[in-house]
Amino acid sequence: MSETVKPTVTVKQTGSPIGRKPGQRETLIGLGLNKMNRVRTLEDTPSVRGMIKKVAHLIKVES
Repeated sequence: MSETVKPTVTVKQTGSPIGRKPGQRETLIGLGLNKMNRVRTLEDTPSVRGMIKKVAHLIKVES
């Protein structure tokens, strides 16, 4: 059986959630980002893309 390779997206936190709305902080935590310059590689799904869009000003998409 061959496994299909799922597309991924790499995100890096570039901004601080201090002084932001609580929902933005929670979204960063949901993405696995809670400290500056932390990098995560996530599965590229519509829900992850929506989370990225919500905090686009606090992160950088690297792929």
